[in-house]
Amino acid sequence: MLTTENLGVQFGGQVLFQNADLVFKPGNCYGIIGANGAGKSTLLKVLAGELESTKGYVHTDPKERLSVLRQDQSLYDDHTVLETVIMGNQRLFDIAREKDAIYSKEDFSDEDGLRAAELEGEFAEMGGWEAESDAARLLQGLGIPAEYHEQYMRELEGRLKVKVLLAQALFGQPDIVLLDEPTNNLDLPSTIWLENFLMDYEGTVLVVSHDRYFLNNVCTHIVDIDYGKIRQYVGNYDFWYESSQLMQKLIRDQNRKAEQKIAELQAFISRFAANASKSRQATSRKRLLEKITLEEIPASSRRYPWVGFKAEREPGKDRLTVTDVSKTVNGVKVLNHVSFTMGKEDKIGLLSDNEIAITTLFQILAGELEPDEGTVKWGVSTTQSYMPREISGYFDGCDLELMDWMAQFSENKRPDFLRPFLGRMLFSGNEVYKKVSVLSGGERVRCMLSKMMLEGRNVLMFDQPTNHLDLESIQALNNGISAFPHNVILYSHDHQLMESVVNRMIELTPEGCIDRRCSFDEYMHWSGRDGAAET
Repeated sequence: MLTTENLGVQFGGQVLFQNADLVFKPGNCYGIIGANGAGKSTLLKVLAGELESTKGYVHTDPKERLSVLRQDQSLYDDHTVLETVIMGNQRLFDIAREKDAIYSKEDFSDEDGLRAAELEGEFAEMGGWEAESDAARLLQGLGIPAEYHEQYMRELEGRLKVKVLLAQALFGQPDIVLLDEPTNNLDLPSTIWLENFLMDYEGTVLVVSHDRYFLNNVCTHIVDIDYGKIRQYVGNYDFWYESSQLMQKLIRDQNRKAEQKIAELQAFISRFAANASKSRQATSRKRLLEKITLEEIPASSRRYPWVGFKAEREPGKDRLTVTDVSKTVNGVKVLNHVSFTMGKEDKIGLLSDNEIAITTLFQILAGELEPDEGTVKWGVSTTQSYMPREISGYFDGCDLELMDWMAQFSENKRPDFLRPFLGRMLFSGNEVYKKVSVLSGGERVRCMLSKMMLEGRNVLMFDQPTNHLDLESIQALNNGISAFPHNVILYSHDHQLMESVVNRMIELTPEGCIDRRCSFDEYMHWSGRDGAAET
């Protein structure tokens, strides 16, 4: 069991949280949520012993093993993939190396024999003989086939390194697991595997994630960092969200009634205080007035943007026709005779085992690339707005201030016209004069959303739009896309976004494409990606 006592952290004069008395029990998964900068990752580092708290204590049973998802991808470059996973249980790994060193001695002594026997006993007790097969099973579950297991970590691309480090954190059934954004860069099959793994896990799991669907599936509790405090709630993310919204509404309603009662009493006192016949009643009401207190609603550290897309013109009957489109990228044919026609009601979700294929199709639809074969024909009344996966080209090396950056995309350059679009995405006051080159990843995505709202197009295309966004911004984006009445083409790792938006799925395959009119969940079930394919 993991507990905290009067835990607090502050940097300089900024208090992230204080007076936190928390209990984390085995068999439960705790989702840690809060606004960007609230202290989610800091809390995990304090619990892991990687960062000292300002005050208070963290208590763990010394017999229990705590495991952490490492973020440094180059830390294990000189080790093989299998070794890296087994190093998740450092004691087991060290025993294996010491054993090997003893057995490799040419002058093997009696003392070496006794030491080797001790190590063999501890090795067997810790499940050492099954370590390689257990590690291989974790890797395969996360989509890393056996041919990679003996490669060195330095030989892997970043996407695979992330999976290896996740397997390392889960290896050997640790008693406590701390996971900071474990679904980042995971493909859908790996994410589903991780969900199933954690749902059956008997230890204590703490996870920071911006994936609402993931939090809903795996979490038994929510740990909310807000108001400079940490509060723990039973239930998953949706239960917490609905409950918190209801509580805020109840407090507002209660305050509204109290304010109304105060106003009535104050009016009576003002009217009759000088009237001798009414003075007793006025005094009575004054005493009552003094007892009425408004329930203070603390100012949340969360900031809620607003996303809404409004088309400047209605699209006509013809929307989009893609005919036999093929494209080769770096010698690999990623699109092979892709054909589909987009109708009036279509909100299309894209899927592929090769994400380069999806990005390539988006670039062709947006006119940034030409197909090697085939044609793309947009309806004459359609206008397209596109958010690419990689948006750094819009910002890196750009010396413009945010207001001037927005003005590039509008015929109306007036600040009073541009400001509201930025304000909806939480850029207010002097923030609109920041240089766009210094914006954070989340701020850049919010800039792109401001741009898309400003453009007023009638077809929206998104390639991984939730990257770098916090939960509040993802929810706002979800609401905005869901409410858009015209065509959407979307690819996202955010399961809830895909399920709530799309009504048609197109999967890009080496043979062409699979096209089904259905929801995202229905397609996942039909294709067997949820582990329950139809027969």
